[in-house]
Amino acid sequence: MKNTKILFAALAGIMLLFGCNESLLDIYPKNKFTEDIFWKTEVQADAGLAACYQNLRETGIYGGGSWATPLWEEAATPNASDYNSSSGFFHIGNGTHDASNCAIINTRWKHCYQGIGRCNTLLDKIGDTPVKEAKKAQMIAETKFLRAIHYSLLINYYGDVPLITEAPVLEHKILPRSPKADVFALIIKDLDEAAAVLPETASLKGKPTKGAAISLKAREYLYHGKYAEAAVAAKQVMDMNKYSLFANYRDLFMPANENNNEVIFDVQYLYPNYCHSFDLIVRQYNTNAPLRGLVDAYLMADGSTIQESPLYKTATYWENRDPRFRMTLVWPGSKYQGKTVTTTRFAFTGYTFKKYGVYDEDNQYNATVLNSGQSDINYIVLRYADILLMYAEAKTELNQIDQSVYNAINLVRARAGMPVIQSTDPTKPTYVAMGNQAKMREVIRLERRIEFAGEGYYYMDILRWKTAETVMNGPVYTYNNTQLLVRKFNKDRDYLWPVPSYEMQENPNLAPNNPGW
Repeated sequence: MKNTKILFAALAGIMLLFGCNESLLDIYPKNKFTEDIFWKTEVQADAGLAACYQNLRETGIYGGGSWATPLWEEAATPNASDYNSSSGFFHIGNGTHDASNCAIINTRWKHCYQGIGRCNTLLDKIGDTPVKEAKKAQMIAETKFLRAIHYSLLINYYGDVPLITEAPVLEHKILPRSPKADVFALIIKDLDEAAAVLPETASLKGKPTKGAAISLKAREYLYHGKYAEAAVAAKQVMDMNKYSLFANYRDLFMPANENNNEVIFDVQYLYPNYCHSFDLIVRQYNTNAPLRGLVDAYLMADGSTIQESPLYKTATYWENRDPRFRMTLVWPGSKYQGKTVTTTRFAFTGYTFKKYGVYDEDNQYNATVLNSGQSDINYIVLRYADILLMYAEAKTELNQIDQSVYNAINLVRARAGMPVIQSTDPTKPTYVAMGNQAKMREVIRLERRIEFAGEGYYYMDILRWKTAETVMNGPVYTYNNTQLLVRKFNKDRDYLWPVPSYEMQENPNLAPNNPGW
């Protein structure tokens, strides 16, 4: 059975609110609330915080209901593709998106501001509630962490955005965009203030901790090229000795192992009330279909590339590979749900992902049919492997490569069953000279691609590395190297999403749009 999930207490409290204190003199409506009558009790404050958490499950954030947002984001990278435009990532991956034809571009903006509005309302109203001061401080810290997530998504994808720190009012609809640097400063401030209050161990599964706040800060520093600060923050998380790598890479993403020692922060789901469609996507719809380019990127088991290794055989390309290959991918000829996969089982590219699906070669889920809105695997926003690789990357970009960089990368590789990189034997494919920044950068970037394949991280990686203009321009291929389509990426336009057209129409002060739009 899955662990007790966040929000239960708050939602149960709402039910109690409706069922208690009946009085003929009670003139407040029982089926709706206004600002004037809502923020009066501790139960209502809990419900307000629950609404802030709930926003993470919106389609524009981490996906809920019929959506599988993080999985679909892979279709905007060299790792995968889609065959329809329902989410919009197909258009983004092919360079055919604009400010009006792309669902995710519209919904991410909308749902981020919806979440920010909820967080700002709580921060404005919590002071007037009869909540004890210690709990109030905890709620404020959690809310600032959640607000930082939403603002991080906004500036990472759209650049300059309106900066709002008060509860929603009509005047906010005409605000201009604020410089990204100003929003970034608020994110760091929110996370610093949250980290100062949040406990190291969450009181309920799904609540942010001190480690989560510092981890998100490390990610944002890294994403915005502040490598010294990123290295310090990542090292701070490592030195907490609170997190470690879960022993089995495949099992890390199975329901039985949720909230394990590697998970720093995740979005909680629980059937039947809080669900998504991850299993349906990987099992049937295949709208995050892996591409041959990802398959060929996996190293051989000895640490060499397929071009270098004598072990590589074209006809049996899946043999002698990085163990994460088998634990992540399904290919023609492999076994899935107890049956051999045919070339038409996943007809778009021939492949699918195992990750974030319950199905595997042969397990207890073989006959389980999880359809739209029936999956409840938690989505991991931050995990310890990411911290280790962020630390290694930040130190490498600073050209401060020392043994700690090797150690961080090698923890991730060793968990996967791969040979460690080393600086002593140049005859081996795992050799990286201690002072070779370019080679270490190459190793880390490939390690990130493989370790996080299918998780929705890689799109932001290729944007911040400014490699999208290379890796997203040109043909992509299916399992048998048949050309699937030719992608385009406009380096003068596509490193930022456009502000949605409907937002520009409602608020002309958002103009001008991002370059090229």
